[in-house]
Amino acid sequence: MNLQESDILRTLLYEPFINQRILAEISGHSLGVVNRSLRILIDEGYLTDQAQLTAKAKETVKSCAPRNAIILAAGFGMRMVPINLSTPKALLEVNGERLIDRIIEQLKAVGVNDITVVVGFMKDHFEYLIDEYGVELVVNPDYSSLNNLHSLSLVADRIHNTYIIPCDIWCDSNPFNSTELYSWYMVSDLIDEESTVRVNRKMELVTIPEKDAGNAMIGISYLLEPEAEIIREKLKKYDTDDKHTEAFWEETLYKKDRMILQARVVRSSDVVEINTYEQLRDLDSDSNHLKSDAIHTIATALGCREDDVKDISVLKKGMTNRSFLFSVNGTKYIMRIPGEGTDQLINRKNEAAVFKAISGLGLCDDPVYINPENGYKITKFLDGVRTADPADVGDLKLCMDKLCNFHQLHLTVPHTFDVFGQIEFYESLWDGSPSIYRDYAKTKENVLSLKSFIDGIDKEWCLTHIDAVCDNFLFYQTGHGEALQLTDWEYSGMQDPHVDIAMFCIYSLYNKRQTDRLIDIYFNSSCDQPTRTKIYCYIAACGLLWSNWCEYKRKLGVEFGEYSLRQYRYAKDYYRYAKELMEQSEEE
Repeated sequence: MNLQESDILRTLLYEPFINQRILAEISGHSLGVVNRSLRILIDEGYLTDQAQLTAKAKETVKSCAPRNAIILAAGFGMRMVPINLSTPKALLEVNGERLIDRIIEQLKAVGVNDITVVVGFMKDHFEYLIDEYGVELVVNPDYSSLNNLHSLSLVADRIHNTYIIPCDIWCDSNPFNSTELYSWYMVSDLIDEESTVRVNRKMELVTIPEKDAGNAMIGISYLLEPEAEIIREKLKKYDTDDKHTEAFWEETLYKKDRMILQARVVRSSDVVEINTYEQLRDLDSDSNHLKSDAIHTIATALGCREDDVKDISVLKKGMTNRSFLFSVNGTKYIMRIPGEGTDQLINRKNEAAVFKAISGLGLCDDPVYINPENGYKITKFLDGVRTADPADVGDLKLCMDKLCNFHQLHLTVPHTFDVFGQIEFYESLWDGSPSIYRDYAKTKENVLSLKSFIDGIDKEWCLTHIDAVCDNFLFYQTGHGEALQLTDWEYSGMQDPHVDIAMFCIYSLYNKRQTDRLIDIYFNSSCDQPTRTKIYCYIAACGLLWSNWCEYKRKLGVEFGEYSLRQYRYAKDYYRYAKELMEQSEEE
């Protein structure tokens, strides 16, 4: 049976046949489609000559009936800022009803009681579903680093006559049915620039060029065999392939230029995917989850109404913070929200003292608002911004000039950034757990032994950025051309300014040749050997410091891949380079 024939058969299951015209009105198909479908269904033994369902039809209906459902609710929901700071998006309320509760109740209304919910972010918040609805929870511990393809792969063996459902969907009427006769994927009649598919005349979902718009992808689907078997196999294959780390499960649905499922098209007013704060506000302006502390802070700081905060969109998730872009009365701003565990890592009062010291000096985007208690910060958005390219010598010269000029201001603040103290501090946050590196104790002993050399050298002492990495040098357009400033001053404090050179090198993942080049650029090729040795020592120490930091974040479920491994290598390699220079000096 094709899609139209299946629709006609299902219609006849609930509505007795009177005549073709009435059947066309009920099913929504043209009279020609109805006549052709009836002939085929009769010829293939699904209908009698009087358009009554045969035993074969009833057995087909029974074999295709939904058995279970899988709801994907593990993700952080990055686009839901600022709501996702305290609430998983599956638990957002619309008209006083949680999204996931509504989905589960709609499933149960059509007899689907076997329901699995894959959870991850704030997993404990979903525990009530076990008692209230009898669902089973499956935990995805890798929700922060892998996309929902991995979530579905964890329960791939459960996909048999199964609804697959995203957790952020609000359906006006029940989208599920006790009778399903074919596999389908739901899209909306709304045209969406982010979609990758469109519905063709055969009700197939075909891929479209990147710049084109297609049918908005809702994400609800129903899988029968043999499509379910194909999806199960692809999930297992893709989940072990690093190329699919960021993949959505929908990647398993494609065969060449189209999905293997039929399209099920719904009206955009009937099914709404809630991805953003503003979509929730449009759907239910009285939702309790709109009462956001972040939005209230913006309105208070900028003297506007909360409804004036528009165009909210998430920026790239940083290593320490989550930030989002928004506009008020046509002006764009960025709000920074501290990330998980940040209260352990950053002293926000110290940060506020740094901004006070550098205010008005053209070094950074001076905050419109900063809260030294919770770390909320609002700055104006800079158009045409690009970050420094660590492989571009022209960029490096400009960055090092900016850094050197900052150091020469000899600014002061009341606090210090203690590199070796921070190594111990980050290790203490592991709560007694051992390092993931087998030779950590020896590596740490070697790095700490460099402190005596550093302490024995005369050095300047001033406000140092500490996080002076390539991504924190921002080039932006002004009426006079391109300008440069430094951002992210969270770790700044009194220190030897040459620590900033070390930090730039390790974040850029420089090899030794690139490191020496950057040192030469900063010092105009006049760096003496003791200073170069000292910078090598700082690279080793800072490598261990950020490696320890990564280990702490790893215990919170945040992974940094190659970055964390390379930091540990800096601790080992630059200890050796520093010792080699020390030995050369002794021989000379």
